This record gives sequence, structure tokens and C-alpha cells, in this order.
Amino acid sequence: MRARDGSEPRATAARVLAAVMADGRSLSASLPGHLATLSDPKDRALAQEICYGVLRWLPRLDFWLRRLLTRPMERQDPIVVALLLAGLYQARYLRVPPHAAVAATTEACRRLKKPWAVPLVNAVLRRFLATCEASIESTSPESARFAHPEWLLCALRTAWPSDWEAIATANNQPPPMAIRVNSRRAGREAYLAELRDAGISATPAPHADQGLVLASPMEATALPGFRMGLVSIQDAAAQLAAPLLDVRAGHYVLDACAAPGGKAAHLLEISAAARLVAVDKDPVRLVKVSSTLERLGLEADLKTGDAGDPGTFWDGRPFDRILLDAPCSGTGVLRRHPDIKVLRRPSDIARMAEEQSRMLAGLWPLLIPGGKLLYATCSVLPEENGHCIDAFLGVHRDARLVPIEAAWGRETGAGRQILPGEDGMDGFFYALLEKAEGA
Repeated sequence: MRARDGSEPRATAARVLAAVMADGRSLSASLPGHLATLSDPKDRALAQEICYGVLRWLPRLDFWLRRLLTRPMERQDPIVVALLLAGLYQARYLRVPPHAAVAATTEACRRLKKPWAVPLVNAVLRRFLATCEASIESTSPESARFAHPEWLLCALRTAWPSDWEAIATANNQPPPMAIRVNSRRAGREAYLAELRDAGISATPAPHADQGLVLASPMEATALPGFRMGLVSIQDAAAQLAAPLLDVRAGHYVLDACAAPGGKAAHLLEISAAARLVAVDKDPVRLVKVSSTLERLGLEADLKTGDAGDPGTFWDGRPFDRILLDAPCSGTGVLRRHPDIKVLRRPSDIARMAEEQSRMLAGLWPLLIPGGKLLYATCSVLPEENGHCIDAFLGVHRDARLVPIEAAWGRETGAGRQILPGEDGMDGFFYALLEKAEGA
């Protein structure tokens, strides 16, 4: 019989956190399998909340833990460290009675077969509860106060000297749940009324014509008509991509990094007469694109290939429109993927910028004269955005930057940038390029 002392979800969270922090696995890869071992939905919700919360506030929690330890741990056991951090998160950020948080976390230590650490976990958590948090905060470094790695704070400060604090603050907030109504099957106002009838509160997204923002997150499958393809989960910033491409009837369109398929689906929803080729390097992730399109009743030509090496997928027919949603640092979506704070390294930025440039250069010959390519990232760092576009324009004389006139984001000179939290949206960058006629 399942233990009812609350230790099971906390032990599960510690296992997931250790996999992320010690083994370098992503939260999306580690969490689902572990959550599946918990039969009670409330336990699954608690374990997930602890995992996301600890990673969101990790630089701060880690500083607190080091201050609370009277001496360095003799055994740097990743599971025990993760459990201690989980205990601190509960004590500070969750509405769990202090005695219950201590008792359940201590019991989780036994469940994890770490009896030697039981006194340590108990002592650290009780010490935190007895300590004035302000006294710890008064000596905390900037990385702890803003809960970001120091290198990332420096990068944000350099890129956005007037906005970096607001960006860091937004990154630490739980994200809203935005959805996209399938315009082939329902209008936004009609679906909003359907939500109201179901007792679900939502409001129109400010800049996304098919977008709605839910007042409270919920399971996607609980949304009216989700399984029938009436609606999809997608942040409002990501919903801006498809309209920017201005796809017309008869256009031949390429989504060059298509997984998991949200933007590809949106393109087809609003451009029924277009033919879409969806490419992704990872065949496993391409299966997700297939599932997404099938649920929505949409069709595309799916191909496994490398966007930077068109020979792996291209049949020689040029495209009228190309979407390059380039792999990036994810610094604009930290609120959705807090494990990025752990997994990303400073050296990753230059490596990713090089890969983004390779993809741009590889895809450009596939575009017809007069065609358009939309470059998108969920990054806020200029190295991956404006600098990449400027470098591309410097060597491709047949490329022209098309100004994006919009009420969202801000003009950077090489595209348009949304910062995290602006109008409730994720951080996104868009640049629209047009190939010269006669090129």
C-alpha cells in the first residue's frame, strides 16, 4: 500500500532533481517516467511542483544550503543534496506546514535508503526554519538574489542594461498557460464561450488572433475538444510565427526544425491551400510532429534531415516560404524550462550561434527569388539573434531584412525581440528575410 506520509512524492522529486543536477538530463526527459510511478494525481502534482520549483530557485536555494551546513557534507551524495534542496523549497515557497515539510522530507530520506543522512536533513531544515531568512538574504550574492547563474546575469546585463532585472524576475515566475484555437474548426470567440460553459476562465491573448490565456493551468486533455483537435497548447509569442510568414494559396513551405510541431500545425491551420514539408533531425521528435498533425486533422510531408545540410532531405524543388525555428539557448523560456539554469553553459552560446548561422546559410539557397524566410529563436541573447542576422546579411547580398511592424516586442535593428513576461509572453526573437528578385 502507498505510504500516506508524503514521503513518496518527495523521494521521487529528489530522484528527478539528481538526474538533472548530477547527470545532466533534461527535466522533460527525466520527469515523466518518474511521475508515472506515482498513482495518486496529488502526489504527481506535488513531485512536479517540487522539481520545477527547486530548479527555478536553485541558485538561491544552493546558497542557503551552503550557509546552513555547519560543515561541508562528508558525502556529496546527489540524491541527498537534491532532497535537502527540495526541503528548503517546501519550507520557503510551498504552503506546507513547517513540521509536515520536515517530517515528510526526513521520511523520504529513509525511503531513498539514505539512513546516514536522516539526522542531516532533519537538522538543516530545522535550522532553516529557526533562522531569519533576511539574515541570509543580507549577505547573498546577486546570483542568489535573482536566482540565476552569474554568467547568465552578466549576459543579460550586457544585452539589456535597462531590462535585465525585469527579465530575471519574469524568468522566475510560473508561466501562464496559453492555447491556440484551431481556426479550421472553431472561432476564438466561439471556443471562449465553450470554455465559459465548462467553467474554465480565459481571456484573449493580446497579439495572437487564435490565442487564449487560461486563468489557471490545467491538463490539456481536460480542455473541451482537445482530443478532437479544436485547440493546442502554445505560448502566444510562438503563435506569432505563422502569420509573419504570410503564406498564400499554392505556396510550397518548409518548416526546417519542426518538432514538436506547434508552428507547423499553425501554418496549416491558417494556410489550408499550402503544401508543407516538415523536417527535423531527430526521428523520435518527428513522431511528435506526426501525432500533433494527426490530432488536428492536418497533413504535411514529414522528413528526417539536417536543416544545415539540405542534401539530407531536399528534392530540389525551391520553397516559397521557409520557417527556421532555430535551436537556441532557450534563455527566453526559462520560466517554462528552469533546468536550463543548470544545463546551459557560457560556451554553449557561441556554439549555438555557429549552428544557427550554418542552418541559415544552408537553407537560403532553397528559397525562391522573392521568397521569405522567417528566423526565430526563444532566446534573448543578441549573439543568437541580431548578431547572427547581421552576419548573414553581410555575406548574402541577395538578402533583405523585412521590417516587422507590430504592436508587440521591440525593434532591435535586425529583427523584433519580445522579452520574457512582456504582455504575458515568452521571450522570442523574429527576423524576416526576403530574397531579391532575379537572384
